[in-house]
Amino acid sequence: MFEDSRPIFQQLAERIVDDILRGRYEEGGQVPSTNELASYLRINPATAGKGLGLLVDRGILVKRRGIGMFVAEGATERIAAERRDRFVQDFVQPMLAEARTIGLDRAALNRLIDDSRTPETE
Repeated sequence: MFEDSRPIFQQLAERIVDDILRGRYEEGGQVPSTNELASYLRINPATAGKGLGLLVDRGILVKRRGIGMFVAEGATERIAAERRDRFVQDFVQPMLAEARTIGLDRAALNRLIDDSRTPETE
């Protein structure tokens, strides 16, 4: 369920972000409460609250006093933009640097990418 390498509250926040991107939680829609998450995931309510608080601080969730937590308007695009930036930094830039190192030009690199496509990546 959770891995040991990162704090549980961070993993919970990332799981909720993934669920937002996949459409499980829509913008304006309510997410499970701290107690619901704690009970379902069998974690400490303080840990669940910390994960939700992290997303409130990032502007992904909004807290409505006495009602609950909701996905903020524009959260999906904000999350996707963050992920695109991270993808470019973590994968595209290193790939381009390695391509230059081994003498691949853009056309050769594009051919390699096209040739490595599988039905799952289409």
